Amino acid sequence: MTIPWELPDPHVVTVEVGPDDIDVYDHVNNAVYLTWLDRVAWSHSTALGVSPQMCAEIRRGMAALRIEIDYVRAAVLGDPIAVGTWIVASDRKLRVTRQFQVCHAVDGATLARAVTEYVCVNLSSGKATRMPDVFSAAYAPRAQRA
Repeated sequence: MTIPWELPDPHVVTVEVGPDDIDVYDHVNNAVYLTWLDRVAWSHSTALGVSPQMCAEIRRGMAALRIEIDYVRAAVLGDPIAVGTWIVASDRKLRVTRQFQVCHAVDGATLARAVTEYVCVNLSSGKATRMPDVFSAAYAPRAQRA
């Protein structure tokens, strides 16, 4: 099955729903989706040349400022999941916006959509700061927002 991504060329990670992901309603807990979004964002950032190790070394990082998630359909134990992300906006100075789509990897159904706005921070002070050049280049928008 080809997943009907809402934007072209997503960066994708796949996961399988495990027992620890399930809540008392027998579906994936909403907090798990945040973990998946974080996982694909870091995977994408690393692929773009901004690894967690580099962030620690230069004491700069992108911190979530705002997260919006729309849950469409539940995922259950054993489901194979594909999580895609795109950089959809960046002022290339302080802020970056990522769009996410969480899909069932077998039937292609969208399970959730999310948008996260990030701000560059100094990891030593916790204060917002201008992006280093490597961030500005890596986080240039590559997809149009849906």
